[in-house]
Amino acid sequence: MMDEHAYVVNVDGVVVQDEEYLLIERSEDEEHAAGMLAFPGGKVEERPDSEDVITETARRELSEEVGIEIDDVEYVLSSTFEADDGTQCLNILTLCDYDSGEPYAREPEEVADVHWLTVEEIRQRDPPEFFLRYIDKLSRSHQKSHDPVQ
Repeated sequence: MMDEHAYVVNVDGVVVQDEEYLLIERSEDEEHAAGMLAFPGGKVEERPDSEDVITETARRELSEEVGIEIDDVEYVLSSTFEADDGTQCLNILTLCDYDSGEPYAREPEEVADVHWLTVEEIRQRDPPEFFLRYIDKLSRSHQKSHDPVQ
């Protein structure tokens, strides 16, 4: 039985190119949030003695789900949620620098489609409130990381 304070750790990898966010459309077969827009990501699977666990999870998930490689990974925020099956989750949102590859739905049982969407296009799809908070925070983080040095 899981301790009431134990969490599954999930890492979302956010890639932004030309003011468009790389999003996946989750498969209808997924147990959690089926059919919804999401950032590529997944559970931490690294061994307990691993280093750079958040970075390595983001790299693995972006490669596995959408077939791209990333460089730098920057922490943006974390939040908790309860999965549809009652599992307590800690979600870590990261901003990732794109390196190479053309995104596509690499694992159709998990990812139905891949989209590049602007903030306005995301809002038009009426995502959940928490996702809009993520986008707002990401927009501010992305802007700061791309402001010229004063």
